[in-house]
Amino acid sequence: MLGWFFLSVVPGWLGAEGTAFDVSMWSIGKSVLIFLGVPLAAGALTRLSLTRFKGEDWYEKKFLPRLGPTALLGLLYTIVLMFAMQGEKLTRLPLDVVRISIPLLIYFGIMFTSAFFLSRRLGFSDEETTSLSFTAAGNNFELAIAVAVGVFGMASGETLAGVVGPLIEVPALIALVYLSLWLKRRLFPESGSPVLPHRFSDNNIVKGHSAPPTPEGAR
Repeated sequence: MLGWFFLSVVPGWLGAEGTAFDVSMWSIGKSVLIFLGVPLAAGALTRLSLTRFKGEDWYEKKFLPRLGPTALLGLLYTIVLMFAMQGEKLTRLPLDVVRISIPLLIYFGIMFTSAFFLSRRLGFSDEETTSLSFTAAGNNFELAIAVAVGVFGMASGETLAGVVGPLIEVPALIALVYLSLWLKRRLFPESGSPVLPHRFSDNNIVKGHSAPPTPEGAR
């Protein structure tokens, strides 16, 4: 639905020629089912079966720490494979990469700042505001790449657009981290000062240490 909207409808608003979008919902659904549904089902079955036979404590403290590194290896393998398949286009068509990157950077900036100031206006704390802002600016590029690969193929231009997404997302989100720290100092100055207990006054705090409370009879 979104693909049809952005490829067929939005270009007409901008005076450009639209692109015919003829992809069955089953093709998209099959890609989502394979790339997301199968890992989800495998993870759920693994947890249910192992916690039943070995216990929750063993699963959390023994199994997960051993399985965790395989997720990083799988992610690195996927990234290497994607850039290996699209590396020639990334180096041969740098202007296309820039054209894809510009709207993504604009999107990150608009979504993050609008969510940040809206959350601040609604009275959320610094931690809540920052979390909401990064959630709003985040993208499911993994799902987009999965659909592009399943429907159009690994070497397609659609997959190239999906691969550029994570390439831009990482430096963009790092920049937004520094922006959030700057906004925190400007809009949440109180969050940087610890709140002292009521029983401590300025007079009995010396070099970070609190003096013992004065007995009532000595006053």
